[in-house]
Amino acid sequence: MRVIGARLVTFLRRPPLLCLLLVLGAAAGASAEPRLDEITLPPGFSIELYSATVPGARSMALGAKGTLFVGTRWEGKVYAVVPAEGGRRAGQVITIASGLNRPNGVAFRDGALYVAEINRVVRFDRIEERLANPPAPVVVNDSFPTETHHGWKFIRFGPDGRLYVPVGAPCNVCESRDPRFASIMRMDPNGKNLEIFASGVRNTVGFDWHPQTGELWFTDNGRDWLGENRPPDELNRAPARGLHFGFPYLHGSAIPDPKFGKGRRKEEFVSPEQELGPHVASLGMRFYTGSMFPEAYRNQIFIAEHGSWNRNDPLGYRITLVRLKDNRAVSYEVFAEGWLQLLGAWGRPVDVQVMPDGSLLVSDDKAGAIYRITYRK
Repeated sequence: MRVIGARLVTFLRRPPLLCLLLVLGAAAGASAEPRLDEITLPPGFSIELYSATVPGARSMALGAKGTLFVGTRWEGKVYAVVPAEGGRRAGQVITIASGLNRPNGVAFRDGALYVAEINRVVRFDRIEERLANPPAPVVVNDSFPTETHHGWKFIRFGPDGRLYVPVGAPCNVCESRDPRFASIMRMDPNGKNLEIFASGVRNTVGFDWHPQTGELWFTDNGRDWLGENRPPDELNRAPARGLHFGFPYLHGSAIPDPKFGKGRRKEEFVSPEQELGPHVASLGMRFYTGSMFPEAYRNQIFIAEHGSWNRNDPLGYRITLVRLKDNRAVSYEVFAEGWLQLLGAWGRPVDVQVMPDGSLLVSDDKAGAIYRITYRK
């Protein structure tokens, strides 16, 4: 109830006309078709609809035979999106699992699809051979916390062959005695040897490894209720195990938490590689490893910003680009925008996926769609 009340107070602080416009926009956007003519991109890039029938589309993973697997949060379903001939659009969307506990995260390895629920990771073996008749899931590890606050997970296999599984903070901001909270964990594909890889991570819902250095990079959502423009979301780099990234003591590069930050020095923690926009809800991220986009985009980072919910002037609802030089972030810019319009947001990007042909897919859980971004000279 406190969260609902806080959201209502934030909404009512807006000018009356803006409140009315946002209400009307939200009502219209709830059932609106994707309006891709409103998306702006750099010259040479274009966006098209890959599939309009993936309700609640969240995290994505690509199978060995080209099947796109898509998790959801509230819908409890996992989809298999089979490409049509030519690969430019989806040919078929199949529900391969339902009734799961917020199965946001999906990962693929050795013919099997791994799915992360709130407190467990399950596996669907030989899934691409059995899309029409999916097997029962095999429990890989069910020892994760049951708390639902930031409990939905993004998962991915690292270059070390281990499955990385984050555990978000069970709160807006708090200090937990359980070291698993606000961490990124990892385990063997069979669920054994579970360990904490990184700490002080409030809620990451997207990460990837640098294609040249093999280092883990991840987005992290900043805490709420420090103000309209504080703190920033973060893009972090974890070159080794055992690092602490500040939560709940320090936010961004140098914002001590008013309750938990007293007596703590910023030198104790790893600073973000790049501060992102405040409250933009930075989720999925990928290094661009394809060959379709120009050279200037190779090995750079695309981030899906889901969009703010507690800011008077909404921010995010876009795809941003972080450019690197010598393995360090040097700039942060908007790549694709237009999901947010004057009357509200008609879509919310969640994840990005580089395809074999070099195109970039974007999932949208509000519109229930997946888009395909391409480049042509």
